[in-house]
Amino acid sequence: MDDDTSRRDDDGEGRTNHSTADDAPSGDGRESSASASSDADGESDGERVGDDGTVADDDRADDAESEGTTDDDAESDGPVSDEAGDDPVTAEDIDIQESIGPSGADDEVADDPSTDVSLDEVVLDEGGSDSRGLFDDLLSGEPIFENKEVLRPSYTPHELPHRTEQINQMATILVSALRGETPSNILIYGKTGTGKTASAKFVSQELESTSQKYDVPCEVEYINCEVTDTQYRVLAQLANKFIEKNFGVIEDELDRLEDLRTRARETPDLLADTAFDSLSDVEERIDQLETDREEMETVPMTGWPTDRVYSTFFDAVDYNERVVVIMLDEIDKLVEKSGDDTLYNLSRMNSELDNSRISIMGISNDLKFTDFLDPRVKSSLGEEEIVFPPYDANQLRDILQHRADVAFKSGALTEDVIPLCAAFAAQEHGDARRALDLLRTAGELAERGQADTVEEAHVRQAQDKIELDRVVEVVRTLPTQSKIVLFAIILLEKNGVRNINTGEVFNIYKRLCEEIDADILTQRRVTDLISELDMLGIVNAVVVSKGRYGRTKEISLSVPIDETEAVLLSDSRLGDIENAQPFVQARFDN
Repeated sequence: MDDDTSRRDDDGEGRTNHSTADDAPSGDGRESSASASSDADGESDGERVGDDGTVADDDRADDAESEGTTDDDAESDGPVSDEAGDDPVTAEDIDIQESIGPSGADDEVADDPSTDVSLDEVVLDEGGSDSRGLFDDLLSGEPIFENKEVLRPSYTPHELPHRTEQINQMATILVSALRGETPSNILIYGKTGTGKTASAKFVSQELESTSQKYDVPCEVEYINCEVTDTQYRVLAQLANKFIEKNFGVIEDELDRLEDLRTRARETPDLLADTAFDSLSDVEERIDQLETDREEMETVPMTGWPTDRVYSTFFDAVDYNERVVVIMLDEIDKLVEKSGDDTLYNLSRMNSELDNSRISIMGISNDLKFTDFLDPRVKSSLGEEEIVFPPYDANQLRDILQHRADVAFKSGALTEDVIPLCAAFAAQEHGDARRALDLLRTAGELAERGQADTVEEAHVRQAQDKIELDRVVEVVRTLPTQSKIVLFAIILLEKNGVRNINTGEVFNIYKRLCEEIDADILTQRRVTDLISELDMLGIVNAVVVSKGRYGRTKEISLSVPIDETEAVLLSDSRLGDIENAQPFVQARFDN
């Protein structure tokens, strides 16, 4: 018996005597066997010392149930009692014991490395391991860019190459604002990407910084009329900007007067060197400022009558003495959308203002937009005109080099990258914005490929990518009828037709309109739509003579066919138009 006990202790499993577990039958026989075993072992086995040094009853039946060493016992229906004669262990007690897990000597089992690991341990182990995430590999490469934002159109550089003449011209006009006088209104013309907005913002920043240096109240407010394109929105945005600035002025003045009031109560002689004769004058001024602050109400983006918005803007801008330059970028969009009422009101405000003065600086891509203006507006608005000519290839190269020195790390560009970007942009009307986008996209493609330098191949890939993006945007925004005409041309080309004429396009166009239940235009109108697609550069339409059969247009696609088709089919109304392709194919087979 002592051998069994020692073997049990050595194994650390707390199992019962083999003779007890193996010889025990079921039911009552097990109880008698347990009693016999208890008598044979003697009183020494009634208690045992646990791992933690505590003395516990040797409940063999519970140990057998919790460890699963006596399967026959676990299946028994009879009650089980220990050798000390305590209450028998019921089935409920066994279920509870199994649900809460082993205890006491069974802690040794939990320490056994061969046992199962808990779920929490598995999760913690996975969380603590060094695993590479989705972006780790992408971040492992050395970046090419030092400051990519320099290549964005929104960036205003500290120096603008080849625009010194235009900048100086703007400065000589606006310098009168620093003397407290009203500057002349300015209209700036030029094609896209010629530096109009960047130059105007540069001059505006210089004007505001100089006004702060000489303590002259001069402010510049910028509005993009392509976004803020109605009179209500323009006036509301301007009113809210000036109301916000007025709040700041009032707060500063209140702080100063309250401090003065506090010190004047202790030393009344302090008011001798101020504009106030007595302490009551200071308190009256404080009350007036608090009233002004409470009465100022910001303009909602909708809901007010336009005359109320104008009145609020007028009061806000005239609250303080200042000279204000209002810069209206894309001013032609404002005129197209809401007429010239806004410009008329702004240009006539100076005759009514008491404290402030307003000057307008308009920026436009359209050289002829003033033709649609009222003669009175045109005469007052176009007091000074500045034209920005397109850049040539050499000028674009200087601009790109100037930006690249800041945007890229040293040695990141090969020698032929900047000249190639400049050449591509110079072919398209000298667009500096286009050249900067091309250089930035080339750098991004090189960085994605984890290349060490930007090379000529990256520039050519960027050119193709930008061109495709432009085509996608143009095609996506076409009217539905133009999309159907374009899809008819795509179907003809995909079916091997060359030198497509207008009649063939019109025949397929009619069938496609029937397919999607769209209105069918006349052939003359379809011809006009083809001419519009030709003007956008999506198709190439050439008028050819057929002798006595008259003249017709020979049409071919100028854009990638698969990408263009995918954009067309993304339109919800043209989504089912693919079903017409087998029918069209059958027509050509015949």
